Amino acid sequence: MEPAAATMLSGRRALPILLAVFALLAAAVTVSARGGAERAPTLVFILAGQSNMGGRGGATSGNRWDGVVPPECAPSPRTLRLSPSLRWEEAREPLHAGVDAGNVVGVGPGMPFAHALLRSPACPRGAVVGLVPCAQGGTPIANWSRGTEMYERMVARARVAGAGTGRVAALLWFQGEADTMRREDALAYAGRMEAFVRDVRRDLALPNLLVIQVRSSVSTPLIFPL
Repeated sequence: MEPAAATMLSGRRALPILLAVFALLAAAVTVSARGGAERAPTLVFILAGQSNMGGRGGATSGNRWDGVVPPECAPSPRTLRLSPSLRWEEAREPLHAGVDAGNVVGVGPGMPFAHALLRSPACPRGAVVGLVPCAQGGTPIANWSRGTEMYERMVARARVAGAGTGRVAALLWFQGEADTMRREDALAYAGRMEAFVRDVRRDLALPNLLVIQVRSSVSTPLIFPL
């Protein structure tokens, strides 16, 4: 496997690596907290992919969100989101409001992920999670290659998010359904994913950026291993 794919992890394998990231960033978090930066994150996570990441929980057939927020998705003063206008604000569902254009957005995986991190004993004291919503429903991975609108928007938002007190700790990737419609797209997925990871790391100047690739439960053999 090429180096770009070597640290792409499934959800089950990602938590131990994230705990190591916490340990490495603990000193930076402490310094940032003492600096008194207000409403700014210390740990930044990019959320990218298609509808599963964008969030469709509670999105009804009537083209509206039902407004129900599970406890796991409740807002917290220690969880922020980068708004469409590139400003940090308290994160609330739907996280991808104003980002996942043209779709009815609802509850997604971003908030439960942030809460789980903050509950971890390994999480640095005083850490504030910054979520950077970038997902767009219905997009195949080809729409996320370097030079495309989705890719360039994600990179631009990530650069803004990492320009302050926060460190970009990982990219969460939840996408793939759009590439199951045609066999040629499914077979090309591994190469496209590896290119995506290489390009993101290069363009963000983060050669060791952790990429967590979410795998949906499937009953058929994988075309390529995660």
